[in-house]
Amino acid sequence: MALFLGGNVTPFILSQVLVSVAILFDFASFQFKDRQKIVTCLFFSAALISSHFMLLEQWTAAALMSVASVRYLVSAFSTSPKLKYTFCTVSIVTSIVTFSGLVSVVSCLGTLFQTVAAFNKDDRLLRQLMIVGTSLWLLNNYLVGSPVAVIMEALFIASNLVGYYRYYGKNYQRKI
Repeated sequence: MALFLGGNVTPFILSQVLVSVAILFDFASFQFKDRQKIVTCLFFSAALISSHFMLLEQWTAAALMSVASVRYLVSAFSTSPKLKYTFCTVSIVTSIVTFSGLVSVVSCLGTLFQTVAAFNKDDRLLRQLMIVGTSLWLLNNYLVGSPVAVIMEALFIASNLVGYYRYYGKNYQRKI
């Protein structure tokens, strides 16, 4: 309500608003089958999530999500293994430089799974790896005390599972 009445908006409140908008991009992402559309939505989401972590002064997560935003944009146009390994290396170095304990380890592991996913040509494996990476980010968001981000990751997993079932569920016919 303070947003609309001219009251003071704390960095925490603003961070939660940014994550709320990111939820829309996350939810949309896995309703597409085309991997380029999936990762383009994730590009916008990651940029918002990075800003969210900056407001919370969670520097490893903010830096990793900035890298992720660029990674998703690049992976929309290329699935080169060289780029995958480059982004994994950048993520590890970023985590070391900004290291702040357990949350840095958890967010780095989540990022590594999502990096491998982003550069995978197969949208089915992309979805599976994203579930693992997102689960680790959910834990990170819980540990840093960002309730809307926890909800976002849970919804992201749910959206991913719905999309996975739609395309690969019980009626899935493997093409031979």
